[in-house]
Amino acid sequence: MKILNKKFWKNSVTGLAAGAVFAMGTAAANAVEIEYWQYFFEARVNAVDILIENFEAANPDITVIQTTFPYADYRTKVAASIPAGQGPDVVQLFYGWLNDYVDADLIRPLPTDMFPPEQIEAEFFPMVQAMKRDGAYMALPTAVRALALFYNKRLFEEAGIEAPPETLDELVDIAAALTKRDGSGNITQVGITTGMNAQDHHWWREVLVRQFGGSPYTDDYKTVTYNDASGIAALQWYADLETTHGVTQSGVMDEPQAAFKAGRAGMHIDGSFRIGALNSTRGLEWGVAELPAGPDGMRSNYSSYWVNAVTSKAEGEKQEAALKFMAYLTSDEAMQIWLETVGELPAKPTAALTDANKADPVFGPFVEGLGYARTTIFANESGQRQVIMDALQRILLEDASAETALGEAAATEQALLDEYYN
Repeated sequence: MKILNKKFWKNSVTGLAAGAVFAMGTAAANAVEIEYWQYFFEARVNAVDILIENFEAANPDITVIQTTFPYADYRTKVAASIPAGQGPDVVQLFYGWLNDYVDADLIRPLPTDMFPPEQIEAEFFPMVQAMKRDGAYMALPTAVRALALFYNKRLFEEAGIEAPPETLDELVDIAAALTKRDGSGNITQVGITTGMNAQDHHWWREVLVRQFGGSPYTDDYKTVTYNDASGIAALQWYADLETTHGVTQSGVMDEPQAAFKAGRAGMHIDGSFRIGALNSTRGLEWGVAELPAGPDGMRSNYSSYWVNAVTSKAEGEKQEAALKFMAYLTSDEAMQIWLETVGELPAKPTAALTDANKADPVFGPFVEGLGYARTTIFANESGQRQVIMDALQRILLEDASAETALGEAAATEQALLDEYYN
């Protein structure tokens, strides 16, 4: 892994971060310590360690302490600590959680003189505009990500499969060839992982629904529209992977990515953030391909991002130091380090959509996916994810029809949207 020159950003930062750094001038005259929080994901932790080391080398009067928590506990810890005047000065959060953080006064708007909205909108991917409230940005990402299909090269070779699937029909055929069972008929190797609790709810919502001819929501994402023939067909196709084709098994090894890392799955759909973890998995030979095209050749994708924000707990010298750290987190250097360490693409098109990235066998499929991806605007990300998880479980465990399960899901999700927007 390449680590960039620790002093590079101080002398060479351009664009938004440069303006912020120069606007800040020197931080507090006395040493100040700030906390940075994120959930535990090894590649992300490693990336932030590098960024902190670089930042502190250029800012010896500021110390940044990184604290992490398991994903399941993370939001609760953040929500409890900040109102008590404890916890992070800079916090990482999923873009879909922004409404909750703003409503609870957990984060501060970024000063418009240091983070000019017009400059952000000129330099960053348009998807970050979901972070704007009342003329100011509440948070900004270091990187963005899309979905792609990971495949196990060794298992493909064993099965005599030369290339990953180009279409959904090919995906089913290849998954069947990769599936293995023991003498009792129990699956020992799945052709493809599934799990609505992971990235598949995004794959279904923004990819499969559209590929089957529908749309998950109205353009403003305030009204559910996936409970039509297209959405039903998309959910039925997904459920059929297990119930009809027998090429997958929900809950295998608890998490789909764990099955793929263990070599017990031929294919796995995930985000570019998985690259770092797969790179460190000894003995795993894997490749990446674009998501398979739909029945009429249509391609679709889902893009998302995690953002950094300054919390309402940060005041005085800590706030100044936190804003300076935010400036570095959104610099070109930080984005390059994140790409090399985590695998997520820079949040600026000029840095992400380069010829080198497009041609890269790993990054390339994600870059292509960003070109036609959509970003879901969540009102309640965890709640909206849960209704799709529940819909699938009604099909798998209660033998409900896809039409019935999706109708119930749509009613529940619409109630969530109405409660928030009304």
